Amino acid sequence: MRVAFAGTPDFAAEALRAILAAGYEVPLVLTQPDRPAGRGMQMQPSAVKRVALEHGLPVDQPEKLRTPEQQAALAASVPDVLVVAAYGLLLPQAVLDQPRLGCINIHASLLPRWRGAAPIQRAIEAGDAESGITIMQMDIGLDTGAMLSKGSVNILPDDTGGSLHDKLATLGADMIVDALARLRDGALVPTPQPEAGVTYASKISKAESALDFRLPAHQLANKLRAFDPFPGCSATTAGTVLKLWAGEAVDFHGTPGEVLRADGSGVVVACGEAALRLSALQKPGGKRLPTAEFLRGFALAPGARFDLPVA
Repeated sequence: MRVAFAGTPDFAAEALRAILAAGYEVPLVLTQPDRPAGRGMQMQPSAVKRVALEHGLPVDQPEKLRTPEQQAALAASVPDVLVVAAYGLLLPQAVLDQPRLGCINIHASLLPRWRGAAPIQRAIEAGDAESGITIMQMDIGLDTGAMLSKGSVNILPDDTGGSLHDKLATLGADMIVDALARLRDGALVPTPQPEAGVTYASKISKAESALDFRLPAHQLANKLRAFDPFPGCSATTAGTVLKLWAGEAVDFHGTPGEVLRADGSGVVVACGEAALRLSALQKPGGKRLPTAEFLRGFALAPGARFDLPVA
């Protein structure tokens, strides 16, 4: 089969590597245009583009896929199937109809739970016990197509957005190779998604980074894990915005936002329910540090307060 591929970040690059290792012909790779990144804000290719160039594959980077001109490279590649993984663009019906076997998506959740842009982070933030990969036949809706295969992984108490991403990227790469083999043999059976259990994983905004200590501590602990490494969580004390990277709920009580303890065992901040013991923090311009090291370079003592976001 001729397997065209559309994807952008590391999650998708893992799948592209697996497809190539399995010996499939990839006539075209679609990925997002190069973007400025890093301290110097230099233009950087996507992870998928880097893999494609390493293997000498044709690459197209349209801003959108709305017009015949933007769709021309895909049409000219005459793929049997288009595999999509975290591409970042919605595919119009004209694109979905191009490959003779359709378009299949590697989605990082157990559909219909967590349709949408940020399923990995939202699963951890919500306290889910498991996540997984759904290989699905794409249609015009947002992750609404029929399911072709599913695989699950447990979300461990110490999983972060980063560690769960890596687990699911590996699982997705394995599953797409298996799905392509079964698609080639006519053995994939589409199963419509159930109507019950639909949830949406909205894109994460920067405004969500600020912790609201009026919430229960266990919710904030989940959020710390979910937003590590991106976009991270933050809180402001005495006019200084600190990055907060890790913590756990503990049985302390006080006024939300009040620092109850600050020593080598952690910075304990009162929440709406219980308290959050922070174990990794970062000051502006500094590095992410364990609490003991952080406190040697930043004064934070019992009685200090973290600001509460304006409702």
